[in-house]
Amino acid sequence: MTQNAEDLQAIYSKHPQKMLPPSVFWRIAEDIPPFVAWILMFLSITVVLVLWWAITSTGFISPLFLPSPGQVWGAFQRLLASGDLLIDITFSVFRVSVGFALMVVVSIPIGVVMGSFASIRALFEPIIGIVRYMPSPAFIPLLILYFGVEETSKIMLIFIGNVFFNILMVMDAVKFVPKELLDATYTLGAKKRQILLQVIFPFILPTVINACRVNMAGAWNLVIVSELVAATEGLGRRISIAQRFLKTDEIFASLIVIGLIGLAIDLLFRLLLYVSCKWAVD
Repeated sequence: MTQNAEDLQAIYSKHPQKMLPPSVFWRIAEDIPPFVAWILMFLSITVVLVLWWAITSTGFISPLFLPSPGQVWGAFQRLLASGDLLIDITFSVFRVSVGFALMVVVSIPIGVVMGSFASIRALFEPIIGIVRYMPSPAFIPLLILYFGVEETSKIMLIFIGNVFFNILMVMDAVKFVPKELLDATYTLGAKKRQILLQVIFPFILPTVINACRVNMAGAWNLVIVSELVAATEGLGRRISIAQRFLKTDEIFASLIVIGLIGLAIDLLFRLLLYVSCKWAVD
């Protein structure tokens, strides 16, 4: 390996024009300078906004189909001033928070146990594998029948739509715990409970946090679906009302608010990962 590196260095010194160093953009599995990362993140938003403004400024597309950034900003201010936006955000965040917390409390223990014991995995994996392919919105009529149109049905939809995916993701994370680590723990005299709580769970915690981070997007998708069908408050309901009265600017404003809330939650998950599993992100 050292000889190959020396050969490459010799070739590069003789023919530098034929063997340029790799671009900072195309280094596999390597970080880029922080200032480059910030520039790229800034461009990812700025370019979209500029293109959006340029397209709407031509007048080729009616504001009914694509309102301008200024019109969407005006709709946002209008909804904020009326107080409706804050009420809708509060209801949507509450539903997602409760449904997602319930999902986490149920899925993580089951996933850890299924990943640790083949007998439990054989018992539960087939039925979970079947149910997770059932479209979650298809449960809405049953949930309304069982729980009515109040908060319980919306929370249960979020729970059902995410719990099975999270269980399997946690279960798969347990499978990657090194067998040598478990054998060494047994050798030191650890009991099964100690292995589960002090070895397996800390080892898979970064993966569990990332799994929850991924499934949070699913929770927001489902709360919007539930609010579109049956709700009097919420961002999904706001979009439904705006569609009914052809207020496309309010639809765009609501979608952007959902995206910003999602971005804030995603950053909180990253912060949680950094604080609780600093060893895994360094």
